[in-house]
Amino acid sequence: MSDSDTLRLAVIIGSTRNGRFGPTAAGWFAAHARRRRDLDIDVIDLVDARLPDTLPDHGDPTPEQVRRLAPRLSAADAFVVVTPEYNRSFPAPLKTAIDWFYEEWRAKPVTFVAYGRESGGLHAAAQLREVFTELHAVPIRTIVSLPCYWDLFAADGSWPVPTAACNTTVKTLLDELAWWAHALREARARTPYTC
Repeated sequence: MSDSDTLRLAVIIGSTRNGRFGPTAAGWFAAHARRRRDLDIDVIDLVDARLPDTLPDHGDPTPEQVRRLAPRLSAADAFVVVTPEYNRSFPAPLKTAIDWFYEEWRAKPVTFVAYGRESGGLHAAAQLREVFTELHAVPIRTIVSLPCYWDLFAADGSWPVPTAACNTTVKTLLDELAWWAHALREARARTPYTC
């Protein structure tokens, strides 16, 4: 497989909360994605990124943390945001992280691994679709929803149990995301997206 066939996939852990489940879900997802020869995976943990909480005014200098993360997002052909649902929405640090960037998201596909109580993070994913659409990203249809994710731990502490529905949904998601990532990368190469 040539480098031109390989897609760069950024997996963003959107929770910074103590005791968060995000790294577990992101690790599971990244392990599935790494089984594909057409994907190069970059896991971005917002805890490690340490982006400032306060956005700048026009003309203010760009903080070093933002300058360090920007090339990783720019290099991505597609994004998977791993997010919990808090109070029918997504975490504030994730929104701040999204808002630090603009060009990096444009004309690229994005989808979600969302988790929570009975809703499985669907409220958070629905709101994130609106946010990313405003930024000219392309939210795809398929997501992984993890309702009551704590029930999917096996007796040995591993997650998720082999019979969990997410183990089949993840393949559909990766197939769809790869199709959109190739299509949009080719479109951006032919005609730069300037809208």
